[in-house]
Amino acid sequence: MKTLSAPKLLLALAFAGTGLLSAQVWSQARPPAPPKRPPAVLKQLSVVAEQQGLAQPFKGITAKGTIEPGLFHIHASGVSTLAVRDATDSFLATLTPEQRARTVYSADNDEWRKWMNQSFYVRQGVSFDQMTQLQRDAALGVLRAALSAKGLRQTRDIMKLNTTLAEMADGNFDEYGEGQYFMTVMGKPSTTEPWGFQFDGHHAVINYFVLGDQVVMTPFFAGSEPVTATTGKYKGTTILQDEQNQALSFVNALDAGQRKQAILKFDKTGDENLTEAWQDNVVLDYAGIPAKSLSKTQQAQLLALISLYIGNMDEGHAKVKMEEVKAQLDRTYFAWIGKTAADSVFYYRIHSPVLLIEFDHQRPVGLRHLFDPNAPYHEHVHTVVRTPNGNDYGKDLLRQHYAAQHAAVLP
Repeated sequence: MKTLSAPKLLLALAFAGTGLLSAQVWSQARPPAPPKRPPAVLKQLSVVAEQQGLAQPFKGITAKGTIEPGLFHIHASGVSTLAVRDATDSFLATLTPEQRARTVYSADNDEWRKWMNQSFYVRQGVSFDQMTQLQRDAALGVLRAALSAKGLRQTRDIMKLNTTLAEMADGNFDEYGEGQYFMTVMGKPSTTEPWGFQFDGHHAVINYFVLGDQVVMTPFFAGSEPVTATTGKYKGTTILQDEQNQALSFVNALDAGQRKQAILKFDKTGDENLTEAWQDNVVLDYAGIPAKSLSKTQQAQLLALISLYIGNMDEGHAKVKMEEVKAQLDRTYFAWIGKTAADSVFYYRIHSPVLLIEFDHQRPVGLRHLFDPNAPYHEHVHTVVRTPNGNDYGKDLLRQHYAAQHAAVLP
């Protein structure tokens, strides 16, 4: 077999020098970078994914197959959504009529469910690559209004790392790159009627539903391959290190009995996430150690870990969501798959009636020509945040809103 080309060898050695690899650097040639796929092939793959993903109507993630009622209510949160409304109106005002036709959908449209982490997916809306600079600035203004400083920085860094991936995948900017992210808007920004927006692209998906001053920001996806850029235009960019390291510290702070409850298995040989794209109706029972079995100090550690994810929302709505999470703390579970050494690859899940978080070290995909394609490694991470029991995309709030409207017009 041939040895790696000089550029690929340098890239592999750059990662090896950081200690980030979970397997040996390839000293012999691997398959070349995945070939660029024709647009017609990408479209067909997308059509099949949508048909299969939307084959069942939305129900929501449940623990036993049945929605637990009464968890979500329409009420005043006390946190203004004016900034995100104004920013979205400003963004829409920059679009041409043709772009607007591709971008705006009804508040209850299945467009909400048409998101996908994979790079091949042919998305709706207008991409950053297709926008003028004025439009890109306005689109970033929407994200700036909806997210915290941390959430905005993480999202922009994921976009940058997608350029790093393109550089490492033999310059495949047809599928990768920081401009391959799309915006769509559902409904009309309003103080009283439901609406929202979706930001969708490789390793970054934000579904942001608004009703009055209430916000639901799930499903939310954040990840990257690589997680740290050791070369290229955005060298030094890194994400999800706190989410990784604080979870490892937490599981190692458990005593032997607690670890026996929390760790479902030590073998981690594949991808473990269960609730990514098109998995809106997964039945997933609680597993691991219940938070009520933790000490007060350990509960505080768990809540701090949760806040890393919830804290991607703007500060006010993040506080509202954290209160909702704390109210269900005794029914919250933490589960772990994998070993617990500093260099271990692992998966963890935090699950309650109102929150589901998944973190997973995954096998190489875009970089499988450089690294062992069969072994999960630190440089490919997926995280997902969901709202179980029917309120992803704000669906339960939307249902209650329409029910109230219907009741109001009855004689």
